[in-house]
Amino acid sequence: MALMGRMMSDPLLISSLLKHAERHSGETEIVSKRVEGDLHRSNWREVARRSRQAAQAFARLGCEPGDRVATLAWNGHRHMEIYYGSSGSALVCHTINPRLFPEQIVWIANDAQDRVLCFDATFLPLVEKIAPLLKTVKHFVLMTSRAHMPASTGIPGLLCFDDLLDAETGNYVWPQFDENTASSICYTSGTTGNPKGAVYSHRSTVLHAYAAALPDAMDCSSRDVILPVVPMFHVNAWGLPYSAAIVGCKFVLPGPHLDGKSLFELFEGEKVSFSAGVPTVWLGLLNYVKANNLKFSTFKRTVIGGSACPPAMMKSLQEDFGIEVIHAWGMTEMSPLGTLSKLTTRQLGLPHEQQQRLLEKQGRVIYGVDMAIIDDDGRSLPWDGVSSGNLVVRGHWVIARYFNHDESPLISVDGEPGWFPTGDVATIDADGFMQITDRSKDVIKSGGEWISSIDLENIAMAHPAVHEAAVIAARHPKWDERPLLVVVKKPDATVTREELLAFYDGRIAKWQIPDDVVFVAEIPHTATGKMQKLKLRDQFLSHKLPTA
Repeated sequence: MALMGRMMSDPLLISSLLKHAERHSGETEIVSKRVEGDLHRSNWREVARRSRQAAQAFARLGCEPGDRVATLAWNGHRHMEIYYGSSGSALVCHTINPRLFPEQIVWIANDAQDRVLCFDATFLPLVEKIAPLLKTVKHFVLMTSRAHMPASTGIPGLLCFDDLLDAETGNYVWPQFDENTASSICYTSGTTGNPKGAVYSHRSTVLHAYAAALPDAMDCSSRDVILPVVPMFHVNAWGLPYSAAIVGCKFVLPGPHLDGKSLFELFEGEKVSFSAGVPTVWLGLLNYVKANNLKFSTFKRTVIGGSACPPAMMKSLQEDFGIEVIHAWGMTEMSPLGTLSKLTTRQLGLPHEQQQRLLEKQGRVIYGVDMAIIDDDGRSLPWDGVSSGNLVVRGHWVIARYFNHDESPLISVDGEPGWFPTGDVATIDADGFMQITDRSKDVIKSGGEWISSIDLENIAMAHPAVHEAAVIAARHPKWDERPLLVVVKKPDATVTREELLAFYDGRIAKWQIPDDVVFVAEIPHTATGKMQKLKLRDQFLSHKLPTA
């Protein structure tokens, strides 16, 4: 018989993160730019108390362990209180993306069987519209104070969040239960078919928060002031509300105020040192800062993920503003972190250009995740930085199956079961640095050869007249598919098709240069900020490529 350890065995519960922050960093600030327009100042001790009151309030509403508490809300202190109050009391926090179509929101809420829906005032018209269609929601809660409650509403029995909390004492002891209990649920963006629910456990969430805070990941510490631009409805803001509790740092929440001016003023006013978000957010902030000849005084690093960060954007953040860019990759099914690009000691001795090429990759896995690239037959491909294959992952915070789906999406690699197929195509070099070359459905197959749309987009984004670029496959009578470049020009910029195509000369193999360019007013994006290439492919389905 194996000798067992003689260690304490407390379950890894989300409530333990908040208890730690309250006890050891209680006075550290949590600042929220609220929907009401004011700047609300709180701290970890106050958020912990209100989270306990929220747990009591949900119980008074009749919620039982396992019931889903849904949110349609921005990043704010009330959202944090629901995060901890629901999960900490064995309920399941279900963050819904309010940028989805109303029909999608209804489908998701009904699939999750939500019992309570808490929402910011911004979304009152939306909730009034969809409330009759939500089959299982028993209580609708407006996340505001009594003073900001509407005089009348189309939602019978609408409750006030602050009133619910004020009616409770906060004298509540967080319960102990199995760490594998469901803590939260996030739905995929549903780019193919209906969205699917990824159900996280307390164990997976705590382990993810630990790993995210490590130096080779987001490098979070008590000395940071963290502002997550990535929404709390987008895979739990990449785990930052939990990692911030672990390190006990100041936490700044921007609410709905995500324009360049509002973000810059909040960054400067609260002395933000670290942030995280998708590339489209940084486009808006950079344009504002450059247009007004401004500089950041405390902002030193950011994690960029959700979609590939254009090298031109990375270069501007690093060289123009002195901000370290940590390129990251993950997905909803991974809680979401998988890889982050941080240099090793050996790589710090490489020439600058070689370092930059490494940093432009999505990076190495953090402990808790493993990965491989495979061919279509499930065989591993070499880590040589050249071989391109289907990316698969496994780990402590990777899902094994979707909510309400009995079948498992997992596959075998080299005969070994238990790997999750990401749908991404990637290379991995000898040092373990992974680079996404495309989504499997977006790769361009020209005459049997693969062309990376991401490589072509990155080159186009380096042109001074280009605001945003997407590359899709267009039908070709000889080569089957050829790349078509879709471009949004910067305001007042002028550039021709010929100039853009000539810009590729010497930057990529000639046979990979796009065959044509189309200019559009905007490129459609998903609710999480990713380019909707499916819509672009539909829009240009009949596009005739030049025959010359």
